[in-house]
Amino acid sequence: MFSIDAARMIVKGALAEGRSRGFQPLAVVVLDEGGHLVAFEREDGASPGRFQVANGKAYGAVMMGMAGTALTGLAEARPFFSAALTGVFDGHFAPVPGGVLIRGDDGSVIGAVGVSGDTSDNDADAAMAGLDAAGLTGER
Repeated sequence: MFSIDAARMIVKGALAEGRSRGFQPLAVVVLDEGGHLVAFEREDGASPGRFQVANGKAYGAVMMGMAGTALTGLAEARPFFSAALTGVFDGHFAPVPGGVLIRGDDGSVIGAVGVSGDTSDNDADAAMAGLDAAGLTGER
């Protein structure tokens, strides 16, 4: 479990990483272990649809217990299953990097961060920076 203050720190840290590295404007979503929205912010200049993409990255990760990088491998190896998950999760499934699991001290999944706006790898870097800023452990 993590607090709303930690979720806000994740968002702030992810956005700061993006700015310091010259990324395109980002949207950052933080979900709890049940896939419920805890925090969200979209920078000026980020397209309105970035919420849905960031949310799909985080939601897919937390619901499957697999980070975005692993979900990419799943989608490549089992495309029909991946397509089915898109339907099962009402379209809230983006199996690409940028969906980062938040792990508790015992290794359990306690939430996920989704970032969208730049390349998927840069999005994942920003998410990890946000988790570092909040003192939490991430799995990309």
